Amino acid sequence: MAKSSATFVCQSCGSTTTKWSGRCDACGEWNSIVEEVPLAAGPATKTLGASKGRSLPLSDLSGHEAPPPRTTSKLDELDRVLGGGLVPASALLVGGDPGIGKSTLLLQAAAAFANAGLKVIYISGEEASAQVRMRAARLGLRDAPVKLATETNLRDILTTLETEKPDLAIIDSIQTMWADNVASAPGSVSQVRASAHELTSFAKRRGTSVILVGHVTKDGQIAGPRVVEHMVDTVLYFEGERGHQFRILRAVKNRFGPADEIGVFEMTGGGLAEVANPSALFLSERG
Repeated sequence: MAKSSATFVCQSCGSTTTKWSGRCDACGEWNSIVEEVPLAAGPATKTLGASKGRSLPLSDLSGHEAPPPRTTSKLDELDRVLGGGLVPASALLVGGDPGIGKSTLLLQAAAAFANAGLKVIYISGEEASAQVRMRAARLGLRDAPVKLATETNLRDILTTLETEKPDLAIIDSIQTMWADNVASAPGSVSQVRASAHELTSFAKRRGTSVILVGHVTKDGQIAGPRVVEHMVDTVLYFEGERGHQFRILRAVKNRFGPADEIGVFEMTGGGLAEVANPSALFLSERG
């Protein structure tokens, strides 16, 4: 029997090679290539076997489909970037530099969707409960009906979501998740890929909307394998300069709306405030 060849994966960009080297040829990062166990072995033959599957129902292109239902957060800048609101059973990926305000934005969004009637669970893998509660108090969200947990074990998180059946689950962040069936460290390409796959599958299977938070690399790409961006329905980038108070939420992919919308926010002492007319603001700065 032929021995399966090893796979070496760059932990920075996700490129794969058949041999180890000290420097990744794709992104140029040093000491980022590690050997990883494949998620599953491929089929022994090119055929699926003798058993037959079911026949798929076919329809015409002229058929009419009702638009998906949406829940608005009343944060107009966020709702517009989402394409009109949050779609049930959707998976979203929100990327941004560490410290840019992703957690603040999503905690405000969690409170807004909870106040709109959704059952919301916020799971933090990076901060302790006390830190999240302090941020909520600073933002004036202490009384928002949002359930909070701090965990990185993916199996425990999925069990909790199966039990609680929330309408929206926010995972902050995907780089901290750890699947015990994957033999690599948290934040590695295999862990990020497996965790995103499990959470996205849960969203589709249970009708829960899932928002995954992701950090970006120095090149401006979401850390981890690019396949994660293909798994989810919507990819948003939260951008800005730390020394400047303005932030831009930009959609780069959206299966339920336009992918060229932006929302503008201002970072204040009480959190992120919407900038309803950014053109007038920037014109006034020029004057």
